[in-house]
Amino acid sequence: MAKIETNSKNWKFVGGSLCLDFINTVGGRGDSNVVLGDKLTSFHDLLEWSKLADATNRTEFGELKRQAATHPEDAEATLERAVRLREGLYRIFKSSLKGHRPHPADLDILSGELRVARARQRLTQTGRAFNWTFEDNQPALDRILWPVSLSAANVLTSRDLSRLRQCGGNQCGWLFLDTSRNRSRQWCDMKDCGNRAKVRRFRKRQQRSHRLRRSAK
Repeated sequence: MAKIETNSKNWKFVGGSLCLDFINTVGGRGDSNVVLGDKLTSFHDLLEWSKLADATNRTEFGELKRQAATHPEDAEATLERAVRLREGLYRIFKSSLKGHRPHPADLDILSGELRVARARQRLTQTGRAFNWTFEDNQPALDRILWPVSLSAANVLTSRDLSRLRQCGGNQCGWLFLDTSRNRSRQWCDMKDCGNRAKVRRFRKRQQRSHRLRRSAK
C-alpha cells in the first residue's frame, strides 16, 4: 500500500513545486486514479497544509482560522473548491505526462481560480526590488488557493513541465519534478516508495532462490 496514514496527516513536500505538493495531499491513488486516504477532510487540514507549505504566514493563518470558525459554511465551500482544484490539476498534469490534451472542464477550473488569484495580486516595491504580492486588507478564506493556482500556471508554461514525473510506487501516484542531473528519479521519496520497492525486489529474489534450491534437490 501507499502512504495512507491513520494517526497523522504526515504532510510531505517532495513535489518540487507548491502545486504538485498540493496535488499530493492524498495518501495515494488507486485504479482509475481513485483517491486513497484523502488528507484534506476539513478546512483545518487545508489551513494546516498551507502553513507548512509556506503558502500562508503566521498572521494569515491566525486570521483564516478565526474567520473559518465564524463562517463555517464558507470554510466548507472553500474546502470543496480546494479539492475540485486539486483533482482538476491532477488530471491536467497526468494528461501532460501521457501526451494528451487535458479536458476543457479541468482547464476551466484552473482558469477560474487563476482569475481570482490574479485579481488579488498587487505589484509592490521593497527597496529597489519589485515583487508580486497579494492584497491583505481583509482575510479571504480562499487565499490559500491563490498561490497554488499561480504555481500550477507557472509550471505548465515553463520548461519545468518536461521534468514532470509520477512516482512508480504501488498505489502512490504522487507527482514531482525530477531535478536529478540525469533525470532518473523514479520515486516520490526514496525513504518511502523507493524503500518499499527495494524490499519487494529483495523478497522476490529470496523466493526465486528458495524455489531454485528446492528444485535442485
